Amino acid sequence: MTDTTPILEATGIDHDYGAVSVLRDVSATVERGRVTALIGPNGSGKTTLIRVLAGLHEPTAGDVAYNGPDTARRIGYLPQHPAFRPGFTALETLRFYASLVGGDETDAMAQLERIGLEDAADRNVEALSGGMTRLLGIAQATIGDPPIVILDEPGSGLDPGMRLHVFDVASTLADDGIAVLLSSHDLELVERVADDVLILADGRTVEQGSTANLRERLGAASLRPVYDEAVGGERDTVAVLGERA
Repeated sequence: MTDTTPILEATGIDHDYGAVSVLRDVSATVERGRVTALIGPNGSGKTTLIRVLAGLHEPTAGDVAYNGPDTARRIGYLPQHPAFRPGFTALETLRFYASLVGGDETDAMAQLERIGLEDAADRNVEALSGGMTRLLGIAQATIGDPPIVILDEPGSGLDPGMRLHVFDVASTLADDGIAVLLSSHDLELVERVADDVLILADGRTVEQGSTANLRERLGAASLRPVYDEAVGGERDTVAVLGERA
């Protein structure tokens, strides 16, 4: 594969929970060294798609192709609500995860420094703030230097300053050549860091492309009009996906 080949490609993804169809014919690409933002109304299928791309759900139909290097860990994943075993420090926690992929304390400390959490290395995980816990989750997702990092709502529930820091960390990961996929409802921060955008509505892809191209096509000064045009009346509602036909 060449460097221009997407490192992760999903084609024609369907995903059902019993009789409920959550994703319908969704295709997506994730590029090396770029931040791809997944946005859409509540209930549009974002977390389900993320879990399919991360290899945690088997799609009902369609394929996900990984086109990256053969490494100990291909994809790092941050769930929306990361949790860690109490009684261990941040460094001890990362040291454990590093040991699973052949790493050591040096690797664990390097990841803490990468996300700006080195001063909390000796703090027990249960004493970390919500923002610090999210940062520790990102550090865990980067242990073993996976070429893809997937972050599900990394800024959810955080104060504005911590949200900005988390998104800047995501941007730095992309600058280091990592393919970053993240979901968010914060369009301002998405616009700040995202190179590419995928918009879901009612379990389907309604827009996909570079942030700049999507704005240019609609003559929009920001991502907000692009989003509003794409999701239509779903902006202020929670999508409830129905039974599969």
